[in-house]
Amino acid sequence: MSSSAATHPGAVRPRNEDQVVARPDLGLWAVADGAGGHGAGEVASGAIAEALEAIPPGLTAAEMLAQVRLRLAAVHAALRVRALARGPGGIIASTVVVLLLRGGHFAALWAGDSRLYLLREGVLRRVTRDHSAVQEMVDSGLLAEAEAERHPHANVITRAVGQEGEVVLDKVAERLLPGDQFLLCSDGLFKDLPEAGLGAMLAAGMEAPAFVEAALRAGARDNVSAVVVRV
Repeated sequence: MSSSAATHPGAVRPRNEDQVVARPDLGLWAVADGAGGHGAGEVASGAIAEALEAIPPGLTAAEMLAQVRLRLAAVHAALRVRALARGPGGIIASTVVVLLLRGGHFAALWAGDSRLYLLREGVLRRVTRDHSAVQEMVDSGLLAEAEAERHPHANVITRAVGQEGEVVLDKVAERLLPGDQFLLCSDGLFKDLPEAGLGAMLAAGMEAPAFVEAALRAGARDNVSAVVVRV
């Protein structure tokens, strides 16, 4: 198993509110994309990264999964307290996507529109499904998938760590196959690079910095992060 990670503010934004986590010793990788303005997004994604980085080694797969859920729930609660202290309507939140590899299986946990892709036998598949306003419109048939990225509400997420209410993480778990390749990324990557291009780059053996560089060449309107994991 090999992995690489990279993140960049992009070509437009003054600060980077993305965070990447790479813990190959645990079989854990993550991308968090902060939101809230005035540095709040950086606080939120940083809290997620810190919580995941602090997971100790030696846990079973079930314990790892439980630790991720518990730690993200604790971050969510702490961010809500900080946001409420700012006054009504305050938001300090972040998307998150987590990949866990253990014992011939993989699991993905996520909230928001940071994504996990799987390249298997030359075919790229999006494992996660965005928690976003445009994804809901696509699911209801009101919007074509091809139009989603350019829609005026493309940046509106419907679920995140730190948003109002309880944090709910979706989960997918499947068997792991030899040759599987994973890409975790923030929306700053897939909004500037087509999915076909992402699959071709994975198939060509490119590492995370090359994905970030390609997004920068394409204009990188947002912060951009990538984590590549190969089995």
